[in-house]
Amino acid sequence: MINVALPKGRLGDKAYAVLERAGYPCPAMKEDNRKLTFENPEIGVRYFLVRPSDVAVYVERGAADIGIAGKDILLEYRPDVYELLDLRMGKCRMCVAGPKDFRDDRSSTLRVATKFPNIARTYYSACSREIELIHLNGSIELAPLVGLSDVIVDIVETGKTLIENGLAPLEEIVPISARLIANKSSYKFKADALRTLRANVEGVLNS
Repeated sequence: MINVALPKGRLGDKAYAVLERAGYPCPAMKEDNRKLTFENPEIGVRYFLVRPSDVAVYVERGAADIGIAGKDILLEYRPDVYELLDLRMGKCRMCVAGPKDFRDDRSSTLRVATKFPNIARTYYSACSREIELIHLNGSIELAPLVGLSDVIVDIVETGKTLIENGLAPLEEIVPISARLIANKSSYKFKADALRTLRANVEGVLNS
């Protein structure tokens, strides 16, 4: 049995559609219910739905053999997993954003508000820029508007929310998309099954 951790929501729906086309259907997934686990014993696959930020935890700890996680989660939490494939879905960008007329005064410490402190710290360390990190969990765009921070580091999809709040992307840190990840032990002991799955999914993406 291959255990697959899918993120709840649109990304999980898209990922399941690809897996279904790749030969791993599970009809129970399409039933209207509140179940969190679904399996198809005939082909040996079990799916379960988890919060997007938790997928990597389930995979790293072996509760799931494979999963679909955003590159942002992998960069932020650095789970000890194999990254098998870029699924080319859920595309967005990790960016520095702030007021349109912002100019960085390097003589003072830059105040950075973010949900992604490790990504922000790594980025600014590479830039040799001294920063003060302000870890927030929501409404990141508000921080520079009320003077809590100078800039933010956040995911930007369309940029509409930034524009509506008088902000703009200032620098792109890294492109983000969904990745197929695998537990390291599973990839050793279920090597044939997981390599076949990876190849089948890649075939669907390239078709």
